[in-house]
Amino acid sequence: MSRDRALLERALERGEQDGGNVEFKERLRRDVHLEGGRRESLAAQLRHRVLSGDGEATYVVGVTDDGGLAGIDPDTFSETMDVLSLLAEEADAHIDDVQTWGVNGGLVGVAQICEGAVLDTDDQHVVVGTAGHVDHGKSTLVGSLVTGKPDDGDGATRAYLDVQPHEVERGLSADLSYAVYGFDDEGPVHVRNPNRKQDRAAVVEEADRLVSFVDTVGHEPWLRTTIRGLVGQKLDYGLLVVAADDGPTRTTREHLGVLLATELPTVVAITKIDAVDDERVEEVEREVERLLRDVGKSPLRVERHGVDAAVEEIGETVVPIVRTSAITMEGLETLDELFDRLPKTAGLDGEFRMYVDRSYSVTGVGAVASGTVMAGEVEAGDELLIGPMVDGRFRAVEVRSIEMHYHRVDRARAGRIVGIALKGITEDEIERGMVLLPGDADPEPVREFEAEVMVLNHPTRIGDGYEPVVHLETIGEAAAFYPEDGMLLPGDTGRTTVRFKFRPYLVEEGQKFVFREGRSKGVGTVTGVHPME
Repeated sequence: MSRDRALLERALERGEQDGGNVEFKERLRRDVHLEGGRRESLAAQLRHRVLSGDGEATYVVGVTDDGGLAGIDPDTFSETMDVLSLLAEEADAHIDDVQTWGVNGGLVGVAQICEGAVLDTDDQHVVVGTAGHVDHGKSTLVGSLVTGKPDDGDGATRAYLDVQPHEVERGLSADLSYAVYGFDDEGPVHVRNPNRKQDRAAVVEEADRLVSFVDTVGHEPWLRTTIRGLVGQKLDYGLLVVAADDGPTRTTREHLGVLLATELPTVVAITKIDAVDDERVEEVEREVERLLRDVGKSPLRVERHGVDAAVEEIGETVVPIVRTSAITMEGLETLDELFDRLPKTAGLDGEFRMYVDRSYSVTGVGAVASGTVMAGEVEAGDELLIGPMVDGRFRAVEVRSIEMHYHRVDRARAGRIVGIALKGITEDEIERGMVLLPGDADPEPVREFEAEVMVLNHPTRIGDGYEPVVHLETIGEAAAFYPEDGMLLPGDTGRTTVRFKFRPYLVEEGQKFVFREGRSKGVGTVTGVHPME
């Protein structure tokens, strides 16, 4: 018997006992259950259930008052969960987990409700993107940070982030993965078991400050995915890892170049210091310092100058360096202190905007668009636009619900990595690179734009018709270049027209991008756009 089915049957067996913490609801509607005195009455009822269950309550929806399995259609189920979320918020509680399954052609669900409001201090939510060569220990380091547990030497903590079976089997990440931990007055709030979504959600609930990691891919064939993680997310900081037993590699330099292109304040972690002697660690540290100075950065050894100096100086020119070992846990307390104290750098102002990084479908919820909120805020029930579609049009949609690290929230502001369930579109119509905007926005899709670019590496000259892949926000699309002076040479900075090969996107002046084709790479800034007619 599945866990969720067993949960339902236990709830049905117990029934709505007087003073118990189980409540049956067939459906909840905005125009009925949130009007007049019904809202206050139902919120008080929910509060009573939570108190009766020592801070937890179970709501079974899609069933009759006597516990019969009715089943409700997906739209009604989604509206019911939205209403329940609003009632929980009014009762100083939140929906912690929802399990659903099909019954009689409809849906039945069990919602676990817990006492306490969700974290809503977005200025205390820092997002960090990792980078570095394959097998240099990015995922292992992040796994040990978020759990507070040492690695066993075989990448045990890495398994908390590598979510695909083939990734776990080979020990290599092949897509972006995400992790979260936090801090309160007593120090780090670790995830007990990152493979349990309830435990990750608990960190969001308990911590006063959150640190989310976007863990990228170190293997060269997946450079496109790494660029997507560093360019397409609203990151506050970069974490570049360099293994002490290997030192900086070509991939290290490429990933550093992407971090520089995004102007992201960066920390360098020298990993695996337990695997080599002190002389080798010192040698690699000097190599990292030379690499940073070569690109105009000033290295700062945190071991020598302290965390206070690192927090104060990190920015456009200064890059702190920390020695670490996920096995001995050396240096992880230093990283904890850094991430606890580093200020949020990404802006929070402006109208809501989120570029889609992934899409998927959830039973009882429907299509979900996932990504990082780039600006403004979004709430359940908001009317939005999504697009552009291949023909340049935008589609009107409604926000059904929002989740952050498996934790259902009523709103999300800039900097949060969220999944937004949408009404009015199917999952197969959503593509990476699309953008979500307010419903009253007037976006102009762009097929062609002007840019100032710098060619970092190219074997010959770049002439008219050169077709690299352009990475802008979450967009990753082939595009043709038409340089202003007819060509660009390695090391050149110049102007070019860029035209997407297959479809339009939303592109705006000032956005930065990375372009690549084989070993050829460059960076650019959008200087003008040509909206579609």
